[in-house]
Amino acid sequence: MYKTPQPEEPNTHPVDERVTIGHVHMRAANLDTIEKFYVGILGFSVVTRYPNALFLAAGHYHHHLAFNTWTSKDGQPAPESMTGLYHIAIKYPTRKTLADALQRLIHAEYELDGISDHGTQLALYLHDPEQNGLELYWDRPEEEWPLDAQGHIEFKSDLFDLKELLRELD
Repeated sequence: MYKTPQPEEPNTHPVDERVTIGHVHMRAANLDTIEKFYVGILGFSVVTRYPNALFLAAGHYHHHLAFNTWTSKDGQPAPESMTGLYHIAIKYPTRKTLADALQRLIHAEYELDGISDHGTQLALYLHDPEQNGLELYWDRPEEEWPLDAQGHIEFKSDLFDLKELLRELD
């Protein structure tokens, strides 16, 4: 029987559960480099381009990703020891679309930093050309998520077979 996942520490005044993260807006050093990666390799579309900003989307959304050089043109990535964004997580709707992302990276000879089967999702980890961390992932159906007896998610960090994932494209 399916159990709904339960938070370990429920909030007594929670935000509405329909709230989502709508888009990410990042400082960039070089918009051409950003465009070559996110458009040329991952396949996002340019929604709007300004001299100092680039807005990208999957499909017809106003934008999922935005990058600007307003204060960061030709800047350097933050050192790993700095606080701030760890990674951007881009959710793919199916295993097949995640496999397509993997195949695009392989064709571009773009290196992964790691892979993980978290039980709830399959994830590919990498850094974009400006060293922003990325997680490209597909969520398993919620009823397949591993839960303990109290209904808390039991995350794991196992390897998975990339060749098996690529077979989704056959």
